[in-house]
This record gives sequence, C-alpha cells and structure tokens, in this order.
Amino acid sequence: MKVYSADKIRNIVIAGRGGRGKTTLAEAMLYLAGATDRLGRVLDGNTVMDYDAEAKKRKTSVQATVAPLEWLDTKINLIDTPGLFDFAGGVAEGMRAAGTALLVLAAGGGVDVGAEKAYKSAVKKGKSVMFAVTKCDAENADFYKTFEAIKEEYGTPVCPVVIPYMENGAVKSYIDFATGKAYEYKDGKKTEVPMPENDMINEMKTVLQEAVATTDDELMEKFFNEEPFTQEEIYNGLSTGITDGSVYPVFACSGYTTDAVDIMLDSIAHFAPSAASKTGECDLKCDPEGHLAAICFKTIADPFVGKMSFFKVVSGKITPDRTAYNPRTEETVKLGKIVTIRGGKQEEASCITAGDIGVVTKLSGVKTGDTLCSEKNKVELEGVDFPKPCLSMAVKVRKKGEEEKVAQGLRKLMGEDPTITFYTNEETKELILSGIGEQHLDLIVSKLKTKFGVEVDLSVPRVAYRETIKKKVEVQGRHKKQSGGHGQFGDVWIRFEPCDSEDLVFAEEVFGGSVPKNFFPAVEKGLRESVTKGLVAGYPVVRIKATLYDGSYHPVDSSEMAFKTAASLAFKKLNPDANPVILEPIGTLNAYMPDDNLGDIMSDITKRRGRVLGMGPADEPKMQKLEAEVPMAEMGDFTTILRSVTSGRGYFDFRFARYEEAPASIAQKVIEDAKKNAEEE
Repeated sequence: MKVYSADKIRNIVIAGRGGRGKTTLAEAMLYLAGATDRLGRVLDGNTVMDYDAEAKKRKTSVQATVAPLEWLDTKINLIDTPGLFDFAGGVAEGMRAAGTALLVLAAGGGVDVGAEKAYKSAVKKGKSVMFAVTKCDAENADFYKTFEAIKEEYGTPVCPVVIPYMENGAVKSYIDFATGKAYEYKDGKKTEVPMPENDMINEMKTVLQEAVATTDDELMEKFFNEEPFTQEEIYNGLSTGITDGSVYPVFACSGYTTDAVDIMLDSIAHFAPSAASKTGECDLKCDPEGHLAAICFKTIADPFVGKMSFFKVVSGKITPDRTAYNPRTEETVKLGKIVTIRGGKQEEASCITAGDIGVVTKLSGVKTGDTLCSEKNKVELEGVDFPKPCLSMAVKVRKKGEEEKVAQGLRKLMGEDPTITFYTNEETKELILSGIGEQHLDLIVSKLKTKFGVEVDLSVPRVAYRETIKKKVEVQGRHKKQSGGHGQFGDVWIRFEPCDSEDLVFAEEVFGGSVPKNFFPAVEKGLRESVTKGLVAGYPVVRIKATLYDGSYHPVDSSEMAFKTAASLAFKKLNPDANPVILEPIGTLNAYMPDDNLGDIMSDITKRRGRVLGMGPADEPKMQKLEAEVPMAEMGDFTTILRSVTSGRGYFDFRFARYEEAPASIAQKVIEDAKKNAEEE
C-alpha cells in the first residue's frame, strides 16, 4: 500500500451496540475496496476483523481491530470496535485513534444504548459523527423509523444522505442525495435507475438541504428562496458540516449483501474529515516533515510477531531504526520494524506518516497511552480514556504451584488490556482480578488457559473485616516456665480500652519498677503481633489502646521473650469481657443512571443495607446521580444489576470510606465463615 498524505487519509472508528452489524459492515467495505478477496461472515468465523481466537469462539468482537482500504485515491483506516459493554476498552482505543465515529444502528430499531454511549464519547472527544443504518433489506426492517429516532434524539444536525426507496415492503433502490442519483442492487450488480419520487423522498431531500444550508450563509439564503443546490454546494456543505460537527449524515445500507455500502464509501472519501483537518493536539500541524508526535493507542502480544504497538501519528513520521523520546519514562527508545495491519495480517511498511495509523513491532518500554515524540520538541499527547474496572473476583489456581505463572500471564494481558487490574490482598491472601464485567473476566480466564496454559476459578472475594472492643478491661498475662537451668518469667497487667486510632496505641504507667523499662518494647511487640490475628474471627484488631500499668519480673528468669509472651497471653484473655465486635468496611458509592431508573436503583441500594446520602441531576442530560454509603460486602453483583436495570446506561464509582460496627446477624455469619475457612485450611 502506498504512502498517502494526511489530506487523503480518513480514520474511522465503527461503534455501536453488539448485534447491529458493525463487523459485517466493515467486511463489506473491505471486500468492495478489494482489500479482501472474499466477504467474511461473523457466524462462519472467517472475518478479517474478528480474527482473534476468542472472537471466533464467541461469534462477537472482543477487541478493537484495524484494517485499511483504498477507495477513490483515499486511504480509509477502519477501526472496528466491540459492541458488548464488557469490552468497552476497545471502543476507547478506537475513539483515540479516529477522527470520525461511524455509529451503526439496525433498521427498525431506535437509538440504542450502544449508539448513545459511542455518540457521547465521540462528541466529548471532538470527533465527527456519522450514522450507518444497516440491515435495510431485512424482513420488516424500517429505515424511516430508525431515522426518525435519530432525528428526535439529535435534532437538526441529522441529515439523510442515502435512503432506501421501498416498494411492497422491500427495498427497490437506494437514493444518494449527494449526487442526486438512484441505484438498484441485484445479484451483486449495481445499476443506475431513474430517480423515484414520493412525499417521503421529497421530505428527506428537504431535511438534507436544510442541514447543508446551516453550514453557509449563502446556502441558507438559497434554501429560504427555494433555489436548488448544485452538487458542488452539497458536497462542500456536507464536508464543512461533518468536519465542524454541525451535520450528522445518515446512510442506509445492507452490510450483509453490500448494497449501498459503496455509496457510503464514496461519501467517506468525499466528506469525512481528513487526518489533516482533525488535529488540534498540542497545536501541532499534521505535517510529515514536522517534529514527531505519535500516540500509542493499542498494544497486543502476537504469538508470532511479538509485542505490537499501534500508533496514530499526529505529526512527523515513524521510520525504522530511528529513535524517539517517551515523556512518561523520560527515555529514548529505538524504533524497529514497521507494519501495516489488516485484521490479523501484517504487511511490512516503510513508514507511518502524519495522520496515518500503523504498528511498530517489538518496541520495549512503551505501553498503551504513551507518546513518542522528537527530543527536539518534547510534547505529551492525551492518552486513552479507558473505562475503570468495576467488577472484582478472587482468583484461585487449580494446580498448586502455578500462582506465579498466573501472575505473569495477567501482567502480559494487562499490557494488552489496561482495563484489567490485579493485586494480592495481603490480608486475605487472595489474588484479586478486576475487569469491566462478567464476560470480560470470563475472557481473561479463557486467555490464561489458551495463551499461558494455566486454569483458574473465580469466586467472590473475601471481605477485609476488622475487629475492636467496646469495653475497658484490665487483664493479667503471666508466663512462667521452668525446664532446668534458667527459666522463663514475665508478668504484666494491661488495661485495654477503645480509642479512635486505627493503629494500636501503646502506653505505660508502671511505677516502682515492677516491670523494668527495658522490657517495655517486648510487651509492645507482643501486643502488636497479637492484634493482627484478631479476637473472634481472626481479623486485625483496631481502635484499641493498651496501657501497661503493673506486673512483676524475676532478676534471672525474666527476658524480652518472656514478657512478649506474657503480653500475648494478656491479649487472649480479652474475650468476652471486652465485648469484641466485628467492623465491616463501608464505601462511598456515586451511581449514575437515567432519570427513569433512579427509584429502582435506590431500592436496590436499600436492600444492600445502604444509606442514601443525596441525589440530583448529573452533569449529563437525562441522567441522575445518587450518592450513598454501602457495606463493601454487599457490592459484589452491583455492576451486573446496575447494567441490567439501566440497559447498560448506568455506571458508578465506589471507594472505601471507613469501618463501622456490623449488625449482629452479619457479625455472626462472619465468625462462622472464619471458622469454616480455618478448618478447610
């Protein structure tokens, strides 16, 4: 593939809800452009875009996939993204690299949540927006119902460019308002036919003219005077409006049969903003001769090629064997082999020029979100806005001894997918894996098996409870042992009482030398070791003050070890006189949901023993924010419930706030579970 200048490059992210035909549409575009020699089918598992083994197995996209094509002397980089919310990281990658978002809807449906979320992301990041309404030839499909739903949701910018002409409930031809021509598709052949006319077509044409007129004062005047627009004026108006965000073109098509997909490709080449017109990053010009500035928007570990770093070049160019500066690491890296990617296939390239997308292989020290730039002009581009993981599970290795292998595998998967996090909970000794949802975690488990040969099971993580006391008590700890020669003797009286400190507070009020000062540290050490093991369920004890106020010693047999042991014995006598209780972690929840779902979510939070602190309109339209405090033990499936109730529109963040006393019923269950776990271990 030849090197294209930035004004001849279009970077398009294809986004929307799963099942709407995004990958099928991408396959049609690649096939029509001659970039592939066959039309891939998702169900057959032979698409260019869903080349990953997991995508083939699941019959759905699980990652963002890049494939370029050439059309009308223009290079179009397609970035097909997953439609399932669990794999939203792929959408974030695609949005970062693209200049235009092509949002895919199915004819007959409304503006679904997948399109809503992709639209919000595109507008927030300053991307141009286009709509493709696919499956127009499907039985009972209704393009006009979907168009009206888009129009109702997004208003006057919505502009029909390609619409279907229907006869007897079936598509007879497709009308291209940009050229003023109509085409019939039959048996894989395209034929121009006379332009049909009816009230619906005339109404749609008026909508297009009105949208185009808003881009220029002279065009607006012509529109009010009911003067016809020339094709050049329509082209210019669409190009200007799409680039500045005042026009959202809508294209009717059928990805499965490829009908009218070629017209959409024509429009992308003519009207979609070029890479040169969509810069605005660090005031850089999209100039191949300028200083290098490129963003790594995706990383994968290919089993044959090795690490592959995907770059969108904003300025300058990436060439093999040159060096570049990484502002994050403050180090210079040497660039290696460069390839162009089409799904799972690679083709060696001479460079990645300004505005284009490509891959550098085996690039060490660079991760997703990093900028590579010239040392002479150091800049740091905006990274990738990944969604935060919100579902955590404990990982249990099926074969003992493979724990480190699992950790290594997860580290490598994190390099590919920054929406994964994992850590070892030092308290519960569990490996905690976090992701975006159940299917996301299931994918990670599957990849651990297929890529790294380790099998794991997931379970609900144990909660890191705490214990404390509610009453002041005074207890004696006495350690005496005689076994020939020197014995062991330590005797302490310690007052234990509640306090506000999360850490043990140790004090002494010894008079008359009943316990020599040199043994005080040993007493404190014995207590500090004891509070880590708990009183009733083995959890750390907090909010406790221990005051050493009396005791006795033996001039020969007393030692630091004896007094440390005596302190431990005193601590063990606390139960039950000190009224020990279980403390549970409480978190602050900020949940966001559509207006209509507020009541259901509030009810769900109440069932989780949560306390609602406040509610009100969120910063985005038609959304509510609810703030509450909820026990962390009750939040296990909240991700799934929120997504289900809100049809995927809801989201939340949840952070630890403090510990507070657990209700008696909960405390009893915690104690019973602790005993059970101790027996199993």
